[in-house]
Amino acid sequence: MCLGIPGELIEMATDDTDLALVSVAGVRRRVNVGLLTEDDELAVGDWVLIHVGFALAKIDEAEAQAALEMLHGLGPAYDQELADFTGSAVGREGL
Repeated sequence: MCLGIPGELIEMATDDTDLALVSVAGVRRRVNVGLLTEDDELAVGDWVLIHVGFALAKIDEAEAQAALEMLHGLGPAYDQELADFTGSAVGREGL
């Protein structure tokens, strides 16, 4: 099962790439934020919904927390998704 997982932006790229560093349950990964519109104006501390390495939507913290609670309730499906995310390192952790 593939799920969208909320992640908190912890670092934005300083070059012209569409990459950002996010934290999901303490796991840090680079994700592509290029699918988001310019209206989303991302900043460190913002939350995004992540699927297969791409940020699909900017969400507020309350929505992120509600989604995380719901995902934890899925048990094994969430555990597998988090394990897949943990094992999907793309290059180095930092930007």
